[in-house]
Amino acid sequence: MADIVVLITLPFPDHLIERLRALSSRIRVEVVPARSAQELPAELLPEVEVLYTSRALPDPQDVPALQWVQFHYAGIDHVADHPLLRKEGLQVTTLSGVAAPGMAEFALMCMLALGRHLPAIMDDKLHKRWPKDRFERYQPVELRGSMVGIVGYGSIGREIARLCRAMGAGVLACKHDLKHLDDPGYAIDGLGDPQAELAQRIYPPQAVASMAAECDFLVVVVPLTPETRGMIDEGVLERMKPSAFLVDISRGGVVDHGALIQALREKKLAGAALDVYPVEPLPQSSPLWEMSNVILTPHLAGASPHYYERAMDLFVENFRRYLAGQPLLNRFDPQRGY
Repeated sequence: MADIVVLITLPFPDHLIERLRALSSRIRVEVVPARSAQELPAELLPEVEVLYTSRALPDPQDVPALQWVQFHYAGIDHVADHPLLRKEGLQVTTLSGVAAPGMAEFALMCMLALGRHLPAIMDDKLHKRWPKDRFERYQPVELRGSMVGIVGYGSIGREIARLCRAMGAGVLACKHDLKHLDDPGYAIDGLGDPQAELAQRIYPPQAVASMAAECDFLVVVVPLTPETRGMIDEGVLERMKPSAFLVDISRGGVVDHGALIQALREKKLAGAALDVYPVEPLPQSSPLWEMSNVILTPHLAGASPHYYERAMDLFVENFRRYLAGQPLLNRFDPQRGY
């Protein structure tokens, strides 16, 4: 039988590549780091059957043998309109589930830091201040006993729910499809909420404002699609408690930053933690930089020293399914945008 030529455009270490080769003697792996289509090996493209990439996508006519594209990230809104993804018969899968442990920990860190007023306390440190009214000024909001609303109940949202419940918080969730509550995608064993049992109530997207009104922390973790763009708008922020906090680790564009800045200025929110922005890097002119109740991080919530290993875990499982003719995990749906 003919070789299955696999082109990987990320610098996976050799010991992880060997795990892929061990699946079958037919697998021929070529690792060529590339960030753009121009950096792809033109002489190899006609033979490539499987492409593992982050954003380097060839034109459809250059890859006549291509059957499957596995992306290195969960969110692929940055390439969702590429003509290759409309190639007839092509299977496209994402890395949904791989970043869940790190991103859930990041969200938990943000909630704890906001609830304990860490941004303002660090501002005191910077200015060498020891506030005499520190106990009143920095009265904490404990996660235990609080209500956490999770906008987007995929693999990351479900792991956030698991951690929050372990900390003694209540959980509400907002999910696109309420007819199918189980998580059909990839999940690391023992993590998350596969059967959606941890959320006390699950809301449709149309009711996200009603859910937000019940929450002490609102965590946004939906993918960016035409339906979710601007989803957290003035109407949602207006319904939140003045004592509540917003945590956004989704994609820039889901939260209306103009409305958010206004809500923070008018003290309609107690604070926010933001890892994503409509324009990245965040412009220096943004008033968010000067707000002492806001945590700003440079789009790194998904970073992990274990990312490549977990990515290969999923790729190997999907490749095993590919060889057996079984359905692949994390199939991209162009109609939904994720």
